[in-house]
Amino acid sequence: MVERTETKQAFAGCREVKIVDEGTGTSFPMIVFYPTDVPERDDRLGPYPVEAARDAAPREGTFPLALLSHGTGGSSFVYRSLARYLARCGFIVGLPEHPHNNRNDNSWEGTVQNLVYRPRHLVMAADWFYEDETFRRLLKPGGYSVIGHSMGGYTALAAAGGVPTSFPHESPEGRPQPIDVTPDRRIRSLVLLAPATVWFREEGALRRVGVPILMLDAEHDPYTPPFHAQIVLNGVADPRNVRYRTVENAGHFSFLSPFPDAMISPAFPPSQDPPGFDRVRFHEALQAEVAAFLGGRG
Repeated sequence: MVERTETKQAFAGCREVKIVDEGTGTSFPMIVFYPTDVPERDDRLGPYPVEAARDAAPREGTFPLALLSHGTGGSSFVYRSLARYLARCGFIVGLPEHPHNNRNDNSWEGTVQNLVYRPRHLVMAADWFYEDETFRRLLKPGGYSVIGHSMGGYTALAAAGGVPTSFPHESPEGRPQPIDVTPDRRIRSLVLLAPATVWFREEGALRRVGVPILMLDAEHDPYTPPFHAQIVLNGVADPRNVRYRTVENAGHFSFLSPFPDAMISPAFPPSQDPPGFDRVRFHEALQAEVAAFLGGRG
């Protein structure tokens, strides 16, 4: 855990950067939230309002790094409230958009390519911070943390040492195959939110994952029901490293930032929660829980 320091609450700075995968010629965007002393202003990330200090100078100091991996066919924008909160608590947060598995281009969903490249692109996002002239001097030593929702949970576990195996339908050959992922030893902890884990069903697939894990799933989740969490609990080398609970009455999309009123509709499933669930109130508690687990001041 990161030591607590008594300093003035930061504002959240925000900037958008581009990462280039030289191996495939692919580039992908990443949103960066970070502590700053510049006051926040009303802004937008895509269609979503956010209060942040766009392109402001970062606060002086060193800060822990966290990367956030979105769900399949998703967007980094829908985790903006958690990222902003963490920045105000003294974290640097990167939210990469996974190529070919996002809201604009989901052509790799259900493919071996997606299983291979998701963790690689996450590690590339980490490399960007360690190499960037501005941010590398701001990173607290000791590695970084990964927050993953849904397919982002797969991504986090694979990058942290998990050994995935594909399903037959995910490859042209029509048979399962081991996925080649090089673990990143810089990963120091994981936060798994309704994680998708079925690619780690083989015996020993998660034995090399030894970092502390905070894992939350949802009581009413048809996409990643409870057996996904059990794969983690039964698979890691030491289940005592896992802090796990089920969020009562939550759904799979309850972990996404609350949507503007104009976007809340039964025709837009990510905006929907089980009857009686208060997403706004839940996120207030979720943000503080994640920050406390990662060692922030939240």
